[in-house]
Amino acid sequence: MIGDWYRSVLFRFYLVGGASAVAYVVLFVLLRSSMPAQIANFLALLISAIANTAVNRRFTFRIRGTDAIVRQYVQGLAVFTLGLVVTSGSLWLLHIWIPDPSRVVEVSALIVANLVATVVRFLGLRRVFTPE
Repeated sequence: MIGDWYRSVLFRFYLVGGASAVAYVVLFVLLRSSMPAQIANFLALLISAIANTAVNRRFTFRIRGTDAIVRQYVQGLAVFTLGLVVTSGSLWLLHIWIPDPSRVVEVSALIVANLVATVVRFLGLRRVFTPE
């Protein structure tokens, strides 16, 4: 049975993740209008991942202060790399399958890729923010 603390963390993680996903999609669409898909994906994911790490640190996992902050951000960026591999790979495969997909198709592929990456990201961030 899942404890109250774990349910609370999971609920807050979903809230932050939902907001981050919306921010990522908005950033991707805005950036995509002026640059290639892979670059727009990288920048949108990087910006939203840094913000996501900061909010998860404070809001989801209730960590205050600067103890272990460098380690947590470095590990958070490692988790970001996993998301980048999943989303970049999905864009690469999409562009092989459909050479000039619409923005709706690109965003749809990225949403599916991000759902997969989110599960892994939660498991990774849970380890990052757990005291040693």
